[in-house]
Amino acid sequence: MRWYIVQAFSGYEKQVQRSLTDRINRSEFAEFFGDVLVPTEEVVEMKDGKKRKSERKFFPGYVLIQMEMNDNTWHIVKDCPRIMGFVGGTPETPAPITEIEAERILNRLNQTEADPRPKTLFEPGEELLVIDGPFTDFKGLVEKVDYEKSKLHLTVNVFNRPTQVELEFSKVEKLD
Repeated sequence: MRWYIVQAFSGYEKQVQRSLTDRINRSEFAEFFGDVLVPTEEVVEMKDGKKRKSERKFFPGYVLIQMEMNDNTWHIVKDCPRIMGFVGGTPETPAPITEIEAERILNRLNQTEADPRPKTLFEPGEELLVIDGPFTDFKGLVEKVDYEKSKLHLTVNVFNRPTQVELEFSKVEKLD
């Protein structure tokens, strides 16, 4: 069995996963299929001073299918509602992803289960806008990021003097 990627309507990935799994289980070709996955990762965000976990798709609009490609399995997948088609190859003969690519995606899935990532990533030297607190509408440069506590150390110019402040992730936003 090889891994294939199908493009689904954005926002319907989980629904496609469920309906495809149902179709596979009801068909007489279930032995030609393996896993049907929506690649997601667990992220942590701060809301009202509390850490909340949520799920984020890292390939929105795509579903991974482990299958043996033949005419029957192709039709089961292709005729599933809200699937636009296979990614790679030609519409009639889709190309599987390489084992290295599949392994990289599966490793990322396993990694995020053990250690959830923050929803927004910040880097030292990045310029941010303060959106809450006494420094609202000030711009600041990131000096240090503490993902454990979901806090940032920023340097903000107050009366043309650099001032160090510590803020929660929720009190800043990235500039476009």
